[in-house]
Amino acid sequence: MILSIGEALIDMISINKECDLTQSEGFLPMVGGAPLNVCGAITKLGSNAGIITMLGNDPFGDKIIKYLKQYNIETKYILRTNEANTSLAFVSIKKDGDRDFSFYRKMGADMLLSPDNIKEEWFKDIYALHFCSVELGDFPMMESHIKAIEYAKKNKVLISFDPNLRFNLWDDLDKLKLRVNEFISKSDIIKISDEELEFITGYKNIDDALSVLFRDNVKLIIYTCGKNGAYAYTRKVKAFDSGFPIDIAVDTTGAGDGFIGSFLYQLEERKIKDIDKLCEEELKEMLRFSNKFSSISVKSKGAIASYPNKEIMEGE
Repeated sequence: MILSIGEALIDMISINKECDLTQSEGFLPMVGGAPLNVCGAITKLGSNAGIITMLGNDPFGDKIIKYLKQYNIETKYILRTNEANTSLAFVSIKKDGDRDFSFYRKMGADMLLSPDNIKEEWFKDIYALHFCSVELGDFPMMESHIKAIEYAKKNKVLISFDPNLRFNLWDDLDKLKLRVNEFISKSDIIKISDEELEFITGYKNIDDALSVLFRDNVKLIIYTCGKNGAYAYTRKVKAFDSGFPIDIAVDTTGAGDGFIGSFLYQLEERKIKDIDKLCEEELKEMLRFSNKFSSISVKSKGAIASYPNKEIMEGE
């Protein structure tokens, strides 16, 4: 069983193409949130996952619960509240291909999850705890992450962190950088993209950045480079997989979440307890699998809906 903690929200996707939000004429509600997507990747592959979060007592919260059950994601770690609404993120794709975001979450229900709500018994018989940086602002959910990590470590659960930076959620980017680096120090596994490396470490080159990233508890660094493949580093070995050529990417939403979710799935399936003992060949095999998983997902729309199951993975 793998748990994630963080945001589960509704992405309001513009029905108009190649425009910013001010030009959008309508929006389609889709369930989203990176920690939720990671769970979906794991359950699509046939393993067990659940998300720790808080939703509003509103129709959007109901929609998320229904969606999670559709994909066999455990909902017993989800709390509901009347104090805030379920978070929304309005999204459109601009002419230059970039996404235009606007978040409606001041405060969103997910942000209000209190550390008092986190139970140590949740972390019994759990393989890994995964989280991102969206919920690491100065609100109760950040403190809940600290409590969850504390309980996870006490129960010898692996800690996985994908910063998944969302700059427009932070008024102070220096604080974001400090907060991300603070939580890197608490983690066993780090997934970082080529677009995030320089902001987080100050280095443009991963080889130069390794000395900054390998500190405290960090045992494994996964460095993704989009169409240019992915690397994995332990303190002893390095592995690389070039990925799969893609003619046209229909929708890259959730591709990175699918990558780390499918990687965590493999670690659990292989019953890896000591990451430091992973060899280059094992890392290559897992990178290959996760690159394949993501390459399939971008061929159709959506995140979890586009993720392949085990049969599709074996048939491709």
